Amino acid sequence: MALRIDRGLFKYDFIDHHAVLCVPVDADVKELRKRYLTIARRLHPDANIQASTTEQQVAEEFLAKLVNPAYEKLSTERTRAEYMIVLSQMGKRLVQEASTVELQTDLAKELVNVPESNVNQLYKAAIAHIAKTQYDSLQNAPQIIAQISELNLVYLMRSANKLLAAQPSLVQPTTTSGSQSQTPAAGSTATAQPIFNEDSVVEAYIRRAQGLIDKNQLSQAQIELQDALKLEPKNSRCHSLIALVYLKQNRLKMAKIHFDNALKLDPNDKTSLEWKPKLDKALGLQSGGAKGTPSTNNAGKQSDKFGGGLFGSLFGGKKK
Repeated sequence: MALRIDRGLFKYDFIDHHAVLCVPVDADVKELRKRYLTIARRLHPDANIQASTTEQQVAEEFLAKLVNPAYEKLSTERTRAEYMIVLSQMGKRLVQEASTVELQTDLAKELVNVPESNVNQLYKAAIAHIAKTQYDSLQNAPQIIAQISELNLVYLMRSANKLLAAQPSLVQPTTTSGSQSQTPAAGSTATAQPIFNEDSVVEAYIRRAQGLIDKNQLSQAQIELQDALKLEPKNSRCHSLIALVYLKQNRLKMAKIHFDNALKLDPNDKTSLEWKPKLDKALGLQSGGAKGTPSTNNAGKQSDKFGGGLFGSLFGGKKK
């Protein structure tokens, strides 16, 4: 069964973990855990003994590919904090692109037009109502998740500026010059300081991606860097690293696009300066019909991939 969802926040290449769990985007850890356990019990093999083999497999797929990753992301303080920053930025971006946002569900359209004072009440009431039957029909579950994500999208647009500040996990008490945290005295006006800012979140994505690249876990590294670029589209380091990932995946055209972007943003980017000349040489051989030129499809279009062994040898592969 296909689990592809292409409405709501998913349409913007964003995995809406709150929609998967059917909880409000400002849900706390206690609420997240309660909802996760409810869904896990519903989808667990022991609860589906009477179901067909196919239905059991679908339930396990939902649990393994959507529900468990969603809970893992949202229940861990650091990953939730990073995710909420990206989510808040997504809301602000959607406000700027409001004229292009398309909604299909009546509830989401209604949430657009309700008075500001009723937004929170209607949104949470709708989420709670849908949660009661979200996974009753696994065949319909992707459409229901899409419906929830449309509600999340509208709610974000109407409350993006408030959402990040409302997350208690994103702040910590101010500290003195010493290493110990100090609790503000009664009546003091000490202000909580953010644990994370956008720069530190992007750096965390980059560090994880670099570690994954070193382990040759390229698909995971690509996801980390795509998330970082959503938050900071003009980060040259992100562009050069994702270009390197595409290069290692033999996706030369995508690699070239991101190497070019990296060098536009930072002409001294070391990774791009090292690898782009080799990429240009490979693409030159490819277009010139040298040995290793990829096959063409029926329309005569060239593949993104380089067919010969030349490029693999750049990463230490055996020469043919």
